[in-house]
Amino acid sequence: MNEQIQQKTIDLARGLFLVRYNGAEDKTSPPVVRVYADRASLNNCNIITGPDAANGTLFAPETALVVSVARPSRLIVEVTAGRAGGSTAANIKIEPLTQGQPAVQPIGQPAGQPFDTYEPETGPEELNALKLLAHVAGLGDVTVGPNTWIAGPAAPARIEGISLEWPNKPRDLNLQYAVKFARPQRGDNQFVPLGTFAGTRGRALAITGFSLEATGPGADRYAIAAETIFLGAPALRVTGNRIEVSGPSGREPLVGLKLSLEEHRVQAAPLAPRQPTRAEPTPVIPRQEAPRLDGRVRVFRSRQNAVKTAG
Repeated sequence: MNEQIQQKTIDLARGLFLVRYNGAEDKTSPPVVRVYADRASLNNCNIITGPDAANGTLFAPETALVVSVARPSRLIVEVTAGRAGGSTAANIKIEPLTQGQPAVQPIGQPAGQPFDTYEPETGPEELNALKLLAHVAGLGDVTVGPNTWIAGPAAPARIEGISLEWPNKPRDLNLQYAVKFARPQRGDNQFVPLGTFAGTRGRALAITGFSLEATGPGADRYAIAAETIFLGAPALRVTGNRIEVSGPSGREPLVGLKLSLEEHRVQAAPLAPRQPTRAEPTPVIPRQEAPRLDGRVRVFRSRQNAVKTAG
C-alpha cells in the first residue's frame, strides 16, 4: 500500500454538495486532494470547478469545489502527500447545498389569515429536509439526507456521535434521540432534542446503542425507519414511532446507520360513478354513493502518525 496516498469512499444522495478543503497538518507542503466519482457513478455524479481549474483537484487548504449528484452515487476522496515522506492528514468537509422552499399562499386560505397560523400538510419535500450528522472515525463529521448510509455496508466505520436537523418540521411533532456506549459515559442514554450532538468527538468511543423517538400530538402520523449495522452483525431494519437498537451483546460498535421518516396517510377512495339517467319528461336525479375511506468534516490522518479519531 502506498503510504503517501489515502482514499475514502463517500455515499451521496441526490443533490448538490460543497466539498471544502479546510486545512492540513503539513503547512509547508500540504497534501493535494482529488475528488472524483466511482466508476459506476460516472453518469450520475458531476464535479464542478472553475473554467481554468484542474477538474476535481484541490491543491491547498481554503479551496472548494461543487459536486452535483443526479442519483445516489459514490464519491472518492483521494489525498496525496505534497512531498516525499510528507503527511496526508487533511481536514475536508462535505456539506449539502440547498435553496430552500418558496413561501406560497396556500389555495383556499383566507386572505386575512396570517401565514404563521397555517399548518401545511407535510409532503416529501419536508420529509427529505431531515438531515443526519454523524461523527465517524477517520472521517470526522459526515452529513447526509434520509435513506442514505453513513459508513454502512460499503465502507463500515465506527460512529462516535450523531445529531439530527429538521428545520421545517411540523409543529405538532418532535424528535428526540439518545446514544449509549460500552462503558458508561456522561450523557449516556439520555434523550436530547433536534439539533443537539449526542456522543463524543476525538475520544475513540464508538456508539453501541441508539434510540430515536417521535413525540407530540402528531407522532402517530409518522413512522421512523432505521437501518443499522453493528460490527460483526448483519444489517438490521426497524420501524415505529420509537426505535431502540444495539448489537447482539450490546457492546458491538455501530458501523453503519441510515434513517428516514415516513408519514401515514389515509386516502379517500374515488367517488362511485353516477347512474345513467333516462330521457323522461320529469328529470330523474341520479343516485350517488357516499365516498368510502380506506382505512461533511472528513479528517484524513497520516498513517505515519499514531491513529487518532478525528474531531
